Amino acid sequence: MAALHTYDTHSKNAIPLRPVIKDYAWGIRGLDSRVARYALESGIIDEVDPDCPYAELWVGTHPSGPTTLRDGSTLEQAVGGQLPFLFKVLSAGKALSIQAHPCKEGAKRLNADNPTNYVDDNHKPELAVALTPFEAMCGFRRLEEIAILIKKHPEFAACISDEAKLACFLSGPKEENKKEALQKLFHSFMSCPKETSSTQLRLLLKRLQKEQSCDFVHPHEEPPWERKLSRAILRLAQQFPGDSGAMAPFLLNYLLIAPGESFYMAANEPHAYVAGEIIECMACSDNVVRAGLTPKFKDVDNLVAMLTYSMGGPTINAGTPAYGDDRIMRYTPPTGEFEVMIITCNPGEDITLPQLPVHSVFIVIEGSGNTDNEDGQRLVMRPGRCYFLPHDCPPLTLAVNANKRGPLRIALAHENQHVDRPTLASAADVGTKQWAGEFALPTSSPNTPRGNGMSSPSITRNSNGDAVVNGFKVPPL
Repeated sequence: MAALHTYDTHSKNAIPLRPVIKDYAWGIRGLDSRVARYALESGIIDEVDPDCPYAELWVGTHPSGPTTLRDGSTLEQAVGGQLPFLFKVLSAGKALSIQAHPCKEGAKRLNADNPTNYVDDNHKPELAVALTPFEAMCGFRRLEEIAILIKKHPEFAACISDEAKLACFLSGPKEENKKEALQKLFHSFMSCPKETSSTQLRLLLKRLQKEQSCDFVHPHEEPPWERKLSRAILRLAQQFPGDSGAMAPFLLNYLLIAPGESFYMAANEPHAYVAGEIIECMACSDNVVRAGLTPKFKDVDNLVAMLTYSMGGPTINAGTPAYGDDRIMRYTPPTGEFEVMIITCNPGEDITLPQLPVHSVFIVIEGSGNTDNEDGQRLVMRPGRCYFLPHDCPPLTLAVNANKRGPLRIALAHENQHVDRPTLASAADVGTKQWAGEFALPTSSPNTPRGNGMSSPSITRNSNGDAVVNGFKVPPL
């Protein structure tokens, strides 16, 4: 590690940072946690406690966890004010609460009414990039799916009023009617008396345990998504005994995100992260409205009132090449406060970071290497080390020795420079566009967030009435 006098905190060069760690009950314990390993490497802890659930590592200027420089001054002082974003690493060993983050108007109201539980008056949209396989519940299922689950699982149905179920079944095709029915249904479920929900949860778990056992003979083959849903409920119930929030997978989309994939959660969208590790970037706020799967303060009334009730999950995107180099992948939300880039340098290569007109911070997330710039500043890159790049910092070049056995990767966050070209969208932004089934043909424009770069197919029919797509006959299913 370079000596402290090597770094001038008032220079234009990269400045090493000391992030802040948070331990919550849902974190991963000991050295299994990426947060713990990063904290050890960055020098903010001397040893890792094997019993401590290391949950979050913060890099930013938020007063609840201000990042400092090695001379003891704060990042806020180096920046000359607050950064508009908060950059995090999350290590989730078990589920976080069922929650949503308020919009700007809602945040101001909640902060004024209840400053103890809502410390900020700012909104908190957030972007997540998976570092490991990551499980999350994001956004409401389509109402048609929920209706099927109500019919199939009588225990879930018993936690919902007859009026709400009727609204669900009779909502019709209009989107506004569906949203109104979904709000009634969610409010009814969240308001179910504790005695009823606890009893029905026990009955549901008993049945699901029997169905998932090896000796249970299914009357028909169970679809994989139903098996995943059942096992998710069993695991959540084990983590939070007696909490009816374990039935949340009946209401929310249950997603498995691969490393390198990302998603965006806008304000007023329900979600609950279940397990895995991610990079997370958000507006500079720590407001959370919770309603289940937590021993913390629950605010069901405010959560029910604030949600958009958009249906379908967020877009999942593996990033877009940026600055003419496919080793630089940008993840761009439709909000101006933040944007994330994942930059990869392979053994035997070097890569120069884009010079940005705004301040940025980065975390080394994988591998090792070194840096250089026109001022001759050399830094050793190791997983967990964090740096601040002033807006006028000379271009920094990463390099990896050819003898290394893996790439160097860093995650860099800054104010959004491509807000007019987002790569991600929430369920509300996507609107009524839904996955139409396994055999659906792509119709997205390549210029939309959901586009896949393919043109719309040419669909005709031959003399026998068979469908012909781009000149190829489609066989009957």
